[in-house]
Amino acid sequence: MGNPTDRNRRKVVTGAVGVVATAVLVGFAAVDAGDGTAGADPRAKLTMMAPAAPGGGWDLAARESQQALRAASIVNNVQVVNVPGAGGTIGLSQFVGLGADPTNLMMTGTVMEGAITVNGSDVDLSDTTPIAKLAEDYEVFIVPADSPYETIDDFVAAWSEAPQSHPIGGGGLGGTDHLLAGLFAREVGVDPGDINYVSYAGGGEVLTALLSGTVEIGVSGYNEFSDQIEAGNLRALALSAEEPVDGIDAPTFIEQGIDVHLPNWRGLVAPKGITDAERDELVAIIDEMVASDEWQDTLRRNSWAPAVVTGEDFADFIAEDQARVNTIIEELGL
Repeated sequence: MGNPTDRNRRKVVTGAVGVVATAVLVGFAAVDAGDGTAGADPRAKLTMMAPAAPGGGWDLAARESQQALRAASIVNNVQVVNVPGAGGTIGLSQFVGLGADPTNLMMTGTVMEGAITVNGSDVDLSDTTPIAKLAEDYEVFIVPADSPYETIDDFVAAWSEAPQSHPIGGGGLGGTDHLLAGLFAREVGVDPGDINYVSYAGGGEVLTALLSGTVEIGVSGYNEFSDQIEAGNLRALALSAEEPVDGIDAPTFIEQGIDVHLPNWRGLVAPKGITDAERDELVAIIDEMVASDEWQDTLRRNSWAPAVVTGEDFADFIAEDQARVNTIIEELGL
């Protein structure tokens, strides 16, 4: 919501990011044109957009996919290009404008669904061709090791009395962290609109805010906090997985009687307008990748859960998941 000045400031920032992203994308298109790959065989060359800055979750998923496709000799040449900004919607808008070239793919996931709605994006994932959902990772609620909250129930007892007095820190508004906080609130009887949610640029800033006492609970992807959890500096109160995850020593919300789960899924889409044969070939390429030893190693190293859904089934999943995300965002009052 916010006042007009805040809204104008957000528009200026978004516009500035858009200029940068456009410049990056010009390079993206130039690479394709320079190599003469428009419409080429995707087994010869793929360009994969990560609609975020280097170092984030989409960038990691794109580069792990790049490595697996190369190492397993599935695609000869795979390039990753970053187009950051606005929860992935700047990259999405640019990707939709590239045209029906089957050598272009874009990484996407839960965060983009939230950003599409919160930012009022002119395009959404229905303007792409869904190829494959690849994997899921999970969010975690964490507190400092010396926090008085030993369990998630301890926090709920205090939070339900005065939600505004217990700030929760996580990523951007409408992102996976915020959505999880909203789902959690709804399930334990707190009005999602009453959450005192403080948004940060990433897990590093969330950790700083948590350790300084600016927020009481931090929310982010488990991998962002795993080293600190294993070192004993943080305590994991609850994991957003539906079932316990091998290699993650944290109880799920469901195990603790709170019926909440929210996977942070990662998947690939192609441009709209490619032929059925081109889509099927891209699905076949990804099927080979997820079956490879290289990809299985990727899942283990990153504690990702395999969650492969392809083609029309993936399109149906996106439609259903976008509707669920929209409902949560409406409840959060965004």
